[in-house]
Amino acid sequence: MTEGVNEHLDTGQSPAVGDEVPVLQVRDLCVDYGVEKEWIPAAIDLDYDVKAGEVLAIVGESGSGKSASSMALLGLLPSNSRVTGSVKLNGREILGLTGSKLRQVRGRDVAVIFQEPMTAMNPVYTIGFQIIETLRLHNEISPQEAKERALKLLDMVELPDPDKAFKSYPHQLSGGQRQRAMIAQSLSCDPKLLIADEPTTALDVTVQAEILDLMRNLRSKLNSAIVLITHDMGVVADLSDKIVVMSQGRIVEAGSAEKIFHHPEHPYTQKLLAAVPHLGRGSDDDSGEIDVSAALAAATHSDLQGIDHAELMRRERENQARLQEAEKAAAGGKGAPVLELTGVAIEYPKQGRVPAFRAVEDANITIYPREILGLVGESGSGKTTIGRAAVGLLKVAEGSLKVTGQEISNASRKELFELRRSVGMVFQDPSSSLNPRLPLGESIGEPMFLAKVAKGADLQKRIEKLLDQVELPRAYRNRYPHELSGGQKQRVGIARALSLKPKLLVADEPTSALDVSVQATVLELLKNLQQEMGFACLFVTHDLAVVDLMSDRICVMRRGKIVEQGTRDQILRSPQDPYTQRLLAAVPLPNPEKQRERRELRAKLMAAAE
Repeated sequence: MTEGVNEHLDTGQSPAVGDEVPVLQVRDLCVDYGVEKEWIPAAIDLDYDVKAGEVLAIVGESGSGKSASSMALLGLLPSNSRVTGSVKLNGREILGLTGSKLRQVRGRDVAVIFQEPMTAMNPVYTIGFQIIETLRLHNEISPQEAKERALKLLDMVELPDPDKAFKSYPHQLSGGQRQRAMIAQSLSCDPKLLIADEPTTALDVTVQAEILDLMRNLRSKLNSAIVLITHDMGVVADLSDKIVVMSQGRIVEAGSAEKIFHHPEHPYTQKLLAAVPHLGRGSDDDSGEIDVSAALAAATHSDLQGIDHAELMRRERENQARLQEAEKAAAGGKGAPVLELTGVAIEYPKQGRVPAFRAVEDANITIYPREILGLVGESGSGKTTIGRAAVGLLKVAEGSLKVTGQEISNASRKELFELRRSVGMVFQDPSSSLNPRLPLGESIGEPMFLAKVAKGADLQKRIEKLLDQVELPRAYRNRYPHELSGGQKQRVGIARALSLKPKLLVADEPTSALDVSVQATVLELLKNLQQEMGFACLFVTHDLAVVDLMSDRICVMRRGKIVEQGTRDQILRSPQDPYTQRLLAAVPLPNPEKQRERRELRAKLMAAAE
């Protein structure tokens, strides 16, 4: 097994890397956790190498051991862990180092970019202070020299205002800016090895594209070896040279990026790649993915150059005409709308010194029975705000918002209580949306009990039926949320949302926290239930491949306004608005060659937008 894996890993290597000694050599690495006086394996006999200027992607589902094995390299595992084997950094054994020797390796020779910068950075210190602290811990330099170096680093990671970022606290930066600041801190001591643990999972697709561009540029500048841990195969195709696929703690396949994507041998790798949602597969036309690129290619720099105000107004009128046509087509034979927004504006009220903020302006959306509308856009675009208003959690400042024909913009508490019986909501994070103290059966049955639609034996039968519908064993009714995986918890969330047989389901990023294969099964389940029960669905997401798979129509939002709306094929195959075009161009494709083309196309669109 060891020889085979390393033989695969050495194939397809770029000539620039050469035959030098690997920066990182991992041999026979095993990680075990002590649970109830028993050692449970998390990683078994891992072998791989990473050379300077090379990116090795470690992929697999949650629980495969990819993060545990990588954190073991730096001694970042909890006290109930046991690590054996060999880990060499530039030929020097680092496994088993403790105290000051280990601290010298951390930060100076090896750095980590964590998944969530908000929790990885200290909230009570400024960004500048934290970078200076890292610099002075590993280098004998003055505070002034450290500050100058920190500002250069913040400029190198392309933060728009390095001085402002230097003086800011983590909460004062956006998600993408925080991730850039963490990368700057990680690179402060010119590490030989960079471990990136899901560095783009929590980011919007456009911000993710910027971070990937940044990491690619930094790799060529610093010539560092990079270990990329992710379950996003589009990110893997964009950045990696070599890939290691892990399942149940073992390496099941390894090789060059081209080999793994185009000629996967192991059944698990084939299953993992088959589960990845591709932009274009939602179309009945098999060439959908090519059509997306062709549509975007039509908007090159030369096409967009010199667009004046009159041209933009003409495009806006065309967009509105298409929207009206799409709505007429959707309305044909479908009955009365389930959700209808007309000229809706939504504000967050003033809080202390923070003034009122208008999050949504002049929104017009209509959803009919048995229809799924995908609402897409970046963080802060207002899509979740609309979802919350649709279930009565936010008040409407202007316009009309009707749910099942009932106006809720000025509804009383009693009317809202009645309304919520016909509306369900699936939240982004199933772990925080379920009560950890309630058995799952009680969580599912609670809406029915409070609405007084069922109790006693009838309630128990309904709970069992819902568990059957979301394909969970009935015995799970007595389990607690912490005893289930992320995908299973999301199934419970769906069962709870559907417990009152709603006419409208609002799904707010229901699969963004899930592995790719789990995501595929949850999406298939949701679509099957929608067809079976006939509810309308507002599907809020930033993943365009998912919305392509799920939606009948798509609505694109930017900075609180709807910029484009139409059928799935109109938006994804023939986008008219420049923002929609840039959004589509930022989606990483799980194909190394096509992703290179998409990256070049995105660069042209960005240049045209400047």
